[in-house]
Amino acid sequence: MRKKEKRLITAFYTTHDAMAFEEFCHEHGVPGRLIPLPREISAGCGLAWSAPPEDEEGLKVLLQSAGIIPQELRMLEV
Repeated sequence: MRKKEKRLITAFYTTHDAMAFEEFCHEHGVPGRLIPLPREISAGCGLAWSAPPEDEEGLKVLLQSAGIIPQELRMLEV
């Protein structure tokens, strides 16, 4: 079993937003990946972006730069 670690989880309103943010992050070399939405979060989309926990402010700037409004941004152990 994989050890759980703290991650910054971004939930999206739509699958389109999740996939657009994934593409934006890959183009700009941003660490993280799309994961299935954790059970602790209820959102309109079944996908979430999982990122290292230390750069919450940077992630907020990236979301704004990508023109994406997150449904929720939360620190979780996943």
